[in-house]
Order: sequence, then structure tokens, then C-alpha cells
Amino acid sequence: MIPAILVTVYLTVFVCLTAVQRKLIYHPCRESLVTLETRAAATEFQAWHNVVGEHIGWKRLSKTQPAVAQFLILHGNTGCALDWNHYADAVQSLCGVDVYLLEYPGYGSRLGALCQDGFFRAAAEAVAELSREQRTYVIGESLGTGVATYLAASMPQKISGVLLVAPYNNMGAVAQHHLKVFPARWMLRDKFASDIYLRRYSGPVGFLLADRDEVVPNQFGRRLYDGYSGPKRLWVAPNAGHDDLHRPAIDWWKQALNFLDITISQAEHADKAT
Repeated sequence: MIPAILVTVYLTVFVCLTAVQRKLIYHPCRESLVTLETRAAATEFQAWHNVVGEHIGWKRLSKTQPAVAQFLILHGNTGCALDWNHYADAVQSLCGVDVYLLEYPGYGSRLGALCQDGFFRAAAEAVAELSREQRTYVIGESLGTGVATYLAASMPQKISGVLLVAPYNNMGAVAQHHLKVFPARWMLRDKFASDIYLRRYSGPVGFLLADRDEVVPNQFGRRLYDGYSGPKRLWVAPNAGHDDLHRPAIDWWKQALNFLDITISQAEHADKAT
């Protein structure tokens, strides 16, 4: 009797987790475009639209043109793209670059399904909207590192370098770590297989890990780093947890830009830098 009950409970939880997995992964903010534009104006960001006029994110161009490069920032699973405006503050305090914040489908005011394939399409379309005259770099944090590595693999000639903050080798491995009694690798629909994607890229990739990451234990980021055969550099923030990496220190940004061979030359937003 007891074994039968336990099996029933296990199967019930298994089915529930499988059914609601995307709600467990994605935690978007939902705000009107008017509200978001007010927030954006406070940090000098402008709405970013694609060629057919759809809102796809936010941009803040270098005050010195032409810019020396352009950065596409791919955010984590919680909040909205504007919650990463401090990334732009940091890089633009150090060099004259254009910065773009991609809003994922289903986040902010943007319509669309919350799923890996939708994010990948949106990211690829975003790169197509960027200038072809400038070097393009991608920064991904947490969930966004899976999108960043996909971009690097799918358009390696367009991506000059990548910075990964709190990365993982693949989402299935992280899920299995947290759900040990379930076949999480098999259950997961959106796998964000960065280890597979990076096999098709050979540009510079920087990895920033948290020493005590409770959400994405750094063993998974180390596996991704170890498996990458291109130019790479690893940083591990001591005594840091997952959320601590949301605001990397300005010294790390300096080292990361040097690694990408971007000259640190001017301070446009030094008063706002991390």
C-alpha cells in the first residue's frame, strides 16, 4: 500500500513539474511600453525598434561617434531588459561603444511565447538590426548566457567576442542538480546547451563565475570553460553568490574589455558606472 502511494505521489509531482517547467524557469516583468519608456528616459535609453517598427528592446548610443564597437546585452530570467542598464553604464564609462538591451518575447511589453526557440529567434533578429560597420560583442548573464552562446555559434562571423556572467554548460545539467530524484535532463524542454553551441565558435570568450553560486553552481560554468577550445579567460568572484554577479565590479569590466581587445579610452557615464 505504502509503495503504491509513494509511486503515485512521485508520478504526480513528475507530471506537474513537466507541465509547469517554463513557469519555473521564466519570471518576466510585464509593464506597458509607456511605463518602460519613462524608466528608460531616466537613464538616457531610447526604445529600440526593428525594421518593421516592432519594439525589441532599448539602446543607448555612444556620445562619441562613430562608436568603437557595439554591445548586445542578453539578460537573465527575471525582470526586464532595463534592469541591466548598469551593464551599459559600466562599459560606456570605459569606452565609446553603442549598447543595446534585448527584450525577450514575453518580457516587458513585448508579446511572444516564453521559450528557448523564441528567445533564439529574437536574438538573431536583433543582431541583424545592428550596424554591419562595427564589431559586435555579446554579454549574457545567467539564462542569457545560453542565448549568447547560441548567437556565437549561429553567426560566428558577426560576433567578435562574448562575455558570460554566471554561465552553465547546459540547463539540463543544472536542472538535474536541483532535482536529483527526477530525470530532469529528459524532462526539460528548453535545454540551452551552451557546451554544444560553443563547439562552433572560435572567438574570445570570458567567463565570470561566483565562488558560492547557489542557483547555477560554478562547477557547470567551469565545465563550459574547460570544454571551450578558443581564446578564453576565467574569473571567479570570491565569496560571491549568484545574485552578487548581477553587478560586476568595475575592475572586472576593465579586465574583460582588455581581454576583448577593446581600448579603454573615455568616460561617458562614469557617474553611473558599477
